[in-house]
Amino acid sequence: MSEIDKIRKRLEKRMAQAVRQYSLIEEGDHILVCLSGGKDSYTLLDMLMAFQSRAPIGFRLTAFHLDQKQPGYPEGVLREYLEDQDLPFEICEQDTYSVVKEKLAPDATPCSLCSRMRRGIIYTRAEALKCNKIALGHHRDDSIETLLLNLFYSGQMQAMPARYTTDDGRFDVVRPLIYVAEDEIQRYSELMGFPIIPCNLCGSIEGQRKFIRSKIDELEVAIPHIRHSILAAMGNIRRTHLLDRSLWDEANQAPPGPKQERSDEKLF
Repeated sequence: MSEIDKIRKRLEKRMAQAVRQYSLIEEGDHILVCLSGGKDSYTLLDMLMAFQSRAPIGFRLTAFHLDQKQPGYPEGVLREYLEDQDLPFEICEQDTYSVVKEKLAPDATPCSLCSRMRRGIIYTRAEALKCNKIALGHHRDDSIETLLLNLFYSGQMQAMPARYTTDDGRFDVVRPLIYVAEDEIQRYSELMGFPIIPCNLCGSIEGQRKFIRSKIDELEVAIPHIRHSILAAMGNIRRTHLLDRSLWDEANQAPPGPKQERSDEKLF
């Protein structure tokens, strides 16, 4: 078996596990597959198309790409790729790049504003295309980094779920690659020769996420399976051994108690 066949088999197995455990794909679904032009979204689309060809259920895929009018954007590259695939697609052109550059200070990180604008456009097009689900290419490492970012910087234990419903209830957002390692996606993308489109808006920005990633890399030298362990921990929560009072009340079937005292207040 060739290297690419071995990697594809592992990717398909892990995606199938996520699909099965969280019911990510169901009979009659129409899924908008968000294609940024990066390695993750190309791999996502490729895996979903393969799954669709042999799945025992019927569902539809529509690929969606947002051309944000970034400088150096390679016109026609992604369209040519999608035209060679056997599925419907839409490429939407909106100059969000200029808006982000205008609104933010030169040293500010654009990711938050950019993602909010993209999300609004994606939701609008998903509704117009009558899609009930939106598929994103986030993988295992994205979820782990998000967990640690929230833990270290915002005091929350929150990662990226495999599936969630949007606040307005219109769509389910699914992440079929949530169990897949980034390094395997990287290698698969290289072997497949996907026409990668770089993000000139945020791709070169150093920030908290890259800092967290570097620290995990350092720890991995001493703890080789640290990423696997963190992922496993996110699915193995001991609810009664945390300090979220609502979980304690629920686990003990007790009515909600008074507000938890601050840790720096005297108890006696």
